[in-house]
Amino acid sequence: MQQILITGGAGYIGSHTAVALVNAGFEPIIIDNFSNSNKKVLDGLEKILNQSIKCYEGDCNDRELMRQIFSENNLSGVIHFAASKAVGESTQIPLKYYSNNINSLIILLETMKEFKVKDIVFSSSCTVYGQPDELPVKESTPRKDAESPYGNTKKICEDILIDHVKSGAKARVVALRYFNPIGAHPSSLIGELPLGVPANLIPFVTQTGAGIREKITVFGDDYDTLDGTCVRDYIHVMDLADAHVKSIQFLADKQDSFFDLFNVGTGNGNTVMEVIKAFEKVSGAPLNYEIGPRRSGDIEKVWANTDKVSKVLGWIPQYNLEDALKDAWNWQVSLEK
Repeated sequence: MQQILITGGAGYIGSHTAVALVNAGFEPIIIDNFSNSNKKVLDGLEKILNQSIKCYEGDCNDRELMRQIFSENNLSGVIHFAASKAVGESTQIPLKYYSNNINSLIILLETMKEFKVKDIVFSSSCTVYGQPDELPVKESTPRKDAESPYGNTKKICEDILIDHVKSGAKARVVALRYFNPIGAHPSSLIGELPLGVPANLIPFVTQTGAGIREKITVFGDDYDTLDGTCVRDYIHVMDLADAHVKSIQFLADKQDSFFDLFNVGTGNGNTVMEVIKAFEKVSGAPLNYEIGPRRSGDIEKVWANTDKVSKVLGWIPQYNLEDALKDAWNWQVSLEK
């Protein structure tokens, strides 16, 4: 059974990917410093999988710990999620983001090289596109100046990976540019668990639905969209997890120095108001919301062209917006119990 290291594996996307890996016949091994995740996630994983997942508590910037993990296990690949990821915070403390996100990738690549582990799937983001001139966004769409230090770290990390492969290093790389992951595992045993005030729309929606938040503010209703609110491509987290498994499988027969990248979204855009209405439908509860002013840095509309990922990886999303919102709501309800 091939062992795959998941950095940030107790986080939102990492934990769901651990489930997908086990279901595909891999053995995931987690490293997480729990700075933005909860150790209870490991209990949820154990209940879903009927087995425990090996987990190292620590930081990917700890070179000695990384060498220990590689020496104690027979890893065949890495899925690299671990990163600071709050867009707003990154504008306030950019040095934290540059130090953590970039340095951890460099240490990881150096350790992989030392232990002759070739395969890595990198967690990138559609933020590298900025506000694109044409929609939907293709992988060939030019990257624009990032709207935040967080987005810029994703661009820089992509460039590091490309240069690493160009150097002739025995590295096989897939970078996945995510759009907007939402939802939870259908069991309601794991899901998105933001610490403090949520930075993403869906936890804010579900927490407002549950009465934890008084109301949700819709930032602007005067954009050039169907109903004036921003448009995003919302993808179920289990579909996103499946894309990582397919990426690891895809790398297995590639040449020693290889790089490719894929958009991972549904290929459809939904407005914030469409999300709110869909949530009200699946939850049966009216949502208290108000229209506020536009928020600085928000992109008007972006969604993915998914032709490449479906053609090359054979990946097709299995869940729609209502499925994802239903799973997110059931997860929220389970937290209240």
